Amino acid sequence: MPLSLQIITPERVVFEEQDVASVTITGSEGEMTILPSHAPLMTELRPGPLVFRKGSDEVDVALSGGFLEVREDKVIVLADTAERSDEIDQARAEEARQRAQEQLASREGAADIALVMAAMERAQARLRVAERRRRRGGGSAGAPRPTAQPPREGN
Repeated sequence: MPLSLQIITPERVVFEEQDVASVTITGSEGEMTILPSHAPLMTELRPGPLVFRKGSDEVDVALSGGFLEVREDKVIVLADTAERSDEIDQARAEEARQRAQEQLASREGAADIALVMAAMERAQARLRVAERRRRRGGGSAGAPRPTAQPPREGN
């Protein structure tokens, strides 16, 4: 039996999909892939890409952290933020990564190292997802779209 997948942020339902073959995600202990009939699981998520496969399509989403629950072939991702690959502004993500690197290098002001590192991880996750989309030629035309709301215009 295929998986059902929900990706939810405080602002919106990013995806709500049925018939998902697999979900690959970055958990607190590293990358994992969820397949049908997976054992029940609840774990913290680290910033990174989420890739789900549905039919011949692969869909990439950048997550900034959150929680994952797997139960009875249902995968629920409660994310702090989630951006589909087509929503990511690669130039802005690169600027955010560079700012974080500069703050770490200069250690000016009372920059909280943990906050700066978290900002860098978020930017790197966004850049990895954007790069995967670029390598695939802009993504698949038949890629699943969110069911809860239409895609945003611009960034």
